[in-house]
Amino acid sequence: MTTVTTRAVEYAADNLPMIGHLALPAGADRRPAVLIGPEGMGLSDVERRRAEALAELGYVALAFDLHGGRYLSDPQEMLARCLPLLSDPDRMRSVGHGALDVLRAEPRADLDRVAAVGYGTGGAIALELGRDGVDLRAIGTVNALTTGRPGEAARIRCPVWAGVGSEDPIMPPAQREAFTAEMQAAGVDWRLTVYGGALHAFHHPPVDHAAPPGVGYHPRHARRAWHDVVALLTECLPVTP
Repeated sequence: MTTVTTRAVEYAADNLPMIGHLALPAGADRRPAVLIGPEGMGLSDVERRRAEALAELGYVALAFDLHGGRYLSDPQEMLARCLPLLSDPDRMRSVGHGALDVLRAEPRADLDRVAAVGYGTGGAIALELGRDGVDLRAIGTVNALTTGRPGEAARIRCPVWAGVGSEDPIMPPAQREAFTAEMQAAGVDWRLTVYGGALHAFHHPPVDHAAPPGVGYHPRHARRAWHDVVALLTECLPVTP
């Protein structure tokens, strides 16, 4: 196990003072970098641990903030903030670029090897960065089968992997079909993994507060989804010794 260094990073995005979580691998050399977007509740220890796990594998990883340092445990408050955000591609891109600028400013980050991985709202933001033409090596999402403005998916310049639970009522089969049709029409190198029996946010360990309907943890598929994310990064963004 390598030594990982972490620190909170402050930056501005969406007219809010954001606080991200940066994790650095051992050493002083440049490493491939990964942006990590959280579910709609916002940045939590779940994403912080994922950033640290990626740093253990040799990546520079930044888990970004959505709500100005807040974690929105009230489902109604979360939806009141996230639904307008998800309906505004330019605003999502602004949130993503704010975090991406922080990652790119890190001296350890190899600016030619950057990927974006996101869950729920954070995954939608990762996709919008791709639709905005950002030079990424890979985009990985879970529970984020969002579609964009017509034609803009053609600006995605990297492979896209998406995971979703088969029983996710927020991302039902019609949404899957719309997403895959958009990717296919744009000529994107895309993959979709459907995890049988899983609900929305199946990857997220149980929380000690109310959750929206249709949300549920599936530990087996959570492990598989993490394995699939790491496999995507290993393929598209390998860490060299």
